[in-house]
Amino acid sequence: MHLPFLSARRARPWWPAAVVATLTGAALTLGGTAGVSSTANAATPPVNVTVNAGEGLGTLPSTAYGLNQAVWDGQMNTPFSVSTLKQAGVQMMRFPGGSYGDGYNWRNNTEAGGFVAPGTDFDSFMGTVKSVGAQAVLIANYGSSTPQDAADWVQYANVTKGYHDQYWEIGNELYGNGYYGADWETDNHASKSPATYAQNVIAYASAMKAVDPTIKVGAVLTLPGNWPDSVVASGDSQDWNQAVLSAAGSAIDFVIVHYYPSGGQSAASVLQTPEQLPGEFAQLRQEINQYAGANGPNIGIAMTETDSNNFMDTQPGALYAADTYFTALEGGAFTMDWWDTRNGLTSVTTAPDGATDFGDEGIFSSGQCNSSNVCEPAMNTPFPSYYAISMLSKVALPGDTLVRSASDNPLLSAHAARNANGDLSVELINKDPSNAYTVNLHYAGWQPSTAAPTVYTYGDEATSITQAQQGSAGTQVIPPYSIVTVKLAPSPTNPVSPTLSAPGQPTVSGVSAHSATLSWPASTGGNVTRYEVYQQNGTNSVLLGESTATSFTAQNLVPGTSYTLNVQATDQRGFLSSPSAPATFITTTPANSTCAVSYVISDGWGSGFVANVNITNTGPAPITGWTLHFTFPSDTVSVSSSNWNANWTETGRDVNVTPLDWDAFLAPNSGNTVSIGFVGNQNGAYPSPASFTLNGTVCNTTYSS
Repeated sequence: MHLPFLSARRARPWWPAAVVATLTGAALTLGGTAGVSSTANAATPPVNVTVNAGEGLGTLPSTAYGLNQAVWDGQMNTPFSVSTLKQAGVQMMRFPGGSYGDGYNWRNNTEAGGFVAPGTDFDSFMGTVKSVGAQAVLIANYGSSTPQDAADWVQYANVTKGYHDQYWEIGNELYGNGYYGADWETDNHASKSPATYAQNVIAYASAMKAVDPTIKVGAVLTLPGNWPDSVVASGDSQDWNQAVLSAAGSAIDFVIVHYYPSGGQSAASVLQTPEQLPGEFAQLRQEINQYAGANGPNIGIAMTETDSNNFMDTQPGALYAADTYFTALEGGAFTMDWWDTRNGLTSVTTAPDGATDFGDEGIFSSGQCNSSNVCEPAMNTPFPSYYAISMLSKVALPGDTLVRSASDNPLLSAHAARNANGDLSVELINKDPSNAYTVNLHYAGWQPSTAAPTVYTYGDEATSITQAQQGSAGTQVIPPYSIVTVKLAPSPTNPVSPTLSAPGQPTVSGVSAHSATLSWPASTGGNVTRYEVYQQNGTNSVLLGESTATSFTAQNLVPGTSYTLNVQATDQRGFLSSPSAPATFITTTPANSTCAVSYVISDGWGSGFVANVNITNTGPAPITGWTLHFTFPSDTVSVSSSNWNANWTETGRDVNVTPLDWDAFLAPNSGNTVSIGFVGNQNGAYPSPASFTLNGTVCNTTYSS
């Protein structure tokens, strides 16, 4: 749980017990919208948004749109909560509330040292979950309980009561137990190391699955680029993620990560932070596959907490929510759970649109006042983040296919989905508080109808979501600080098969420097004549080849390069199915190259790292003078001014390195190795370069950390 204005981020309620006991519900206000201009400023150039309906990012799961519930919230299980959360389309509900999870006693609904409101017990919570039509993700108490107690909770929930609760986290933010210095999470174990946590995760999973083998158990990790990622404690040889995955990877079904933008940021900078998530999720997936062994590809990712951390209950919080939900889901998360339902007034500020922000992380107001007599709206008044969550299901429902989209303006984000009924939905998020934008929409692999689309709009500080037939499939005007969903029907000539299902999830095997084999479950629902395999290249698709079977070997690939591929089935008319889920892999570097490079990350601290690069000439001829070239996969990492043993030049993400006078000679046949290095700056993910070239030759490359 995250309470940035309270010390140590410890989960504590913000209102006294006497106040909680008197809280009463309020009617949901549904009328009226804030006045915003629907006309684009002539001085703002049009924005181009491209949607490629053939580049699949995965099927939306039934657990996608989640929300945290906390046992200090006396309104958690009221009829108002049930009706409004159901109306918003909430699919996953997390309990009992962040860091409270590591001190919570499910038997008697208490938390050591904390306040628990009446009527928030586990059975009452499950009644709300069932009434909303959602699923539960439950935090098993790691910090102050035992594997047997967690197993007893599974027994009660799924055997005694028949709730069929599938998702169980082992603790919450355990890296905050003091082992790395910061201490907000309860952990009464004698050892607080990641190795100890991993061994106990195995014990918890074993005990819990002995009761119900169908449950899924998750372990706590941290997102790459977020503290304490890459921090190695004294006496350890691995950071938190490496230690937990290496030891417990075979015992878990998913991992849990949280994401909060750094405090003290402006609204504009907060609204750009979702751009970091694709790289961080990609790096997290690489870590899982690298350290968790054979079970790595089967391990899911759950982002069970996030909020904007600034301007949380004004329009920037809503824009952040809309962007972050879909960015996380596109990155492979099976659930994204907002923090939280009700949280309370803390620090009052003013958002860029002039609205008062109460520092409240909830989606509903608590109706509280501070010592300066600044008061929140009436209790249960929805904050903008509630409407942002309500907009999600207007874009995609479970079973719909998320597809690639891109905008050429960083102030306007785009997300898109192919809907099961044949429609295409595009969400457009304007992060500019002052200007409307004319958006020109472009489509690949899909043709829209010429009829005016249905458009849903949540305007700046509005109190409802509006619906209208407006604009065209090619042009829409997006008001300042707004979320707009454009729902498009297909044209009669749309080249998409209405019957063929998407091929199943492809798997990759036989990856080498120049080739890889893709296999997939067959498409159903029609007459498949062939399958087409496409490479994602931004929003441009590159056809790699065709197959009449359910496998394909891609040839002539570039060594040390990341590829993301989709498969589409084709019927007799040449119409294509929806795209499969993506398959991503990195080709190897040549084993028989005439050079070798090792890339070793030897230290890290969350905002930077130390990289050592060793260069060896494995060929038969000496090298006098060399140029090493590599490209960072993400613009969130760069070479700092601190580097050694070479001349370092960086242009964008491309890095060129040349020797000093004394290390320019590389003897043949591995006669000597030149060691160079740098301190890297990072702002988010810090993925390793996929390959290195020495004087134009791709080197055999190894990695370690």
